[in-house]
Amino acid sequence: MSLSAPSPPALRRPPATKVWVESPLQLLSAVEAHHAGLLGHGTEVVLRSGVEPLVATASEVERLGPHLGLAGLHVGSRVPLPSGTGTLVIGDAFSGTVQRRLLTFRAQRLIIADDGLATIHLLELLAAPDPRPLIRARAQPTMARQALGLAAATRMRALGRAGRLIVFTALPVPGELREAVTKHGVTIVGHDFPWLRSRPSGPPPPERQVVLGSSLVANGLVHRERYLEWVADLAAAEPIAYRPHRRELPADLAELRRNPRISVAEPGPPVEVCLRGLTREHRVISLPSTALTSLRLVLRGNGTTIQGVTVPAEWWTDQADAGLREHLSLFLDGLEPAR
Repeated sequence: MSLSAPSPPALRRPPATKVWVESPLQLLSAVEAHHAGLLGHGTEVVLRSGVEPLVATASEVERLGPHLGLAGLHVGSRVPLPSGTGTLVIGDAFSGTVQRRLLTFRAQRLIIADDGLATIHLLELLAAPDPRPLIRARAQPTMARQALGLAAATRMRALGRAGRLIVFTALPVPGELREAVTKHGVTIVGHDFPWLRSRPSGPPPPERQVVLGSSLVANGLVHRERYLEWVADLAAAEPIAYRPHRRELPADLAELRRNPRISVAEPGPPVEVCLRGLTREHRVISLPSTALTSLRLVLRGNGTTIQGVTVPAEWWTDQADAGLREHLSLFLDGLEPAR
């Protein structure tokens, strides 16, 4: 698939920009960065292969934005590197593949496109006085992986000192964290999905109550039975449209589909794209998720009620320590207890 636009004359061609994305949110963030003028013409986007929701999102971006000015959307398997004067855009700074490529990165700028709360975790690591390995939260890395993460952190901090590192995010970054990370030269650029909000929206679901699926069960952090009972209780009060998380297990979705009062959507583009048509008659309910933040931005002015609910203590498994529980809910205001 490709999105084309007239190329400027060769003498005025801006430095090349290469984008590597692995999730739908990363792709949307990269598109918004392009719309904001951070990337320029000739931007090529490479999608990680084997991620069907990512391909579906790319198709929707292609449908919604034929005049975006992107040179192309391609499915690939490697992290592309631009020329020595270009820009590289990545979403997952904790990927080993990405980190190995960063060690040979000599282009003009590095831009981090939003990847949910992982972006906040990255900022926390970059804000530390001394380099800390770029390792995912909850990961138990080998010594070799620790060394790679530390090398990547050192490289990224050097880019920051040179004024060549930008983090592009829709998440609210706390003032103290923003101040700490900017001391290391990192530039934080915020956005509220202006390109996506400008696109025509599709019809909303007939159900007034919309529940956003969660990956907490699939990640082993929340007991499956508690979660499924909660969704069933919501459906008992009023039929619901259920938007699955891309990591939810097929067996869990099959269980939900057996309930005639739950309409489970098929996998596709993320909720930021699919739910843009919600109205003031609709209510969105979700456990802690960055989708709550992004939907509040995308649906701004629609009058839609967006309700986040906290996870009751008895729902958590032993794998969810106190620090992780706090981190998952840290930036999600307006939460109410799940019942």
